[in-house]
Amino acid sequence: MITQAHILGKDDSILVECQNGFQLLPEVCEAFKQMQAAASEDDVDIRIVSSYRSFERQLQIWQNKWSGKATLLDVNEKALDASTLSDQEKLIAILTWTALPGASRHHWGTDLDVYDKKSIEQSQHDFKLVCSEYDEGPCALLSNWLNKNARKFGFTRPYSEYKGGIAREPWHLSFQSSADEMSAVQDEHMLLAHLKKTDIFGLDTILSNMDNLYQRFILNRGLI
Repeated sequence: MITQAHILGKDDSILVECQNGFQLLPEVCEAFKQMQAAASEDDVDIRIVSSYRSFERQLQIWQNKWSGKATLLDVNEKALDASTLSDQEKLIAILTWTALPGASRHHWGTDLDVYDKKSIEQSQHDFKLVCSEYDEGPCALLSNWLNKNARKFGFTRPYSEYKGGIAREPWHLSFQSSADEMSAVQDEHMLLAHLKKTDIFGLDTILSNMDNLYQRFILNRGLI
């Protein structure tokens, strides 16, 4: 049974270690391994770079970005000067690339980020997980392979295009059937209630913009 704790990234008890310490739901791990084996036959080395992420880890990422310890980027991956941004602008900048703690698909064990390990190593590329690496860089072959084959193994790419909400993430895969089950339990009021119990930076700005940001970023419906 899926609980609120699973949705919020507060309970990883239903997950398994899939590869190299990365956690996923059992059915997602099995599907990924089947896809990985098929890709290998086409000389594509799919590896996980990120999978399950706890609420606490997502909160740490958020706090670093809000406090200025981590760089903020615009939708085109250009660095922003955080000191010139209002709290509202900073909120939008962070959400473009970083999910609100408690609202990340990485909490569910259904989603993962992937890269082509062999291609990165052969090219001696300084891997940064940016779109250019998947468009024409060392992960382009992987990206094209996923376009043709990911759905055969139950995976979709929820951030394949920018809609005015979350930035394009060609590396992000979601196991659709399991993610749909998680998404059905996701709830705006549950998220708000939990956030109010934390020390998250920017809480007042989050609360005053929640209706819009929930639709625009959490559901990724973009600008409506």
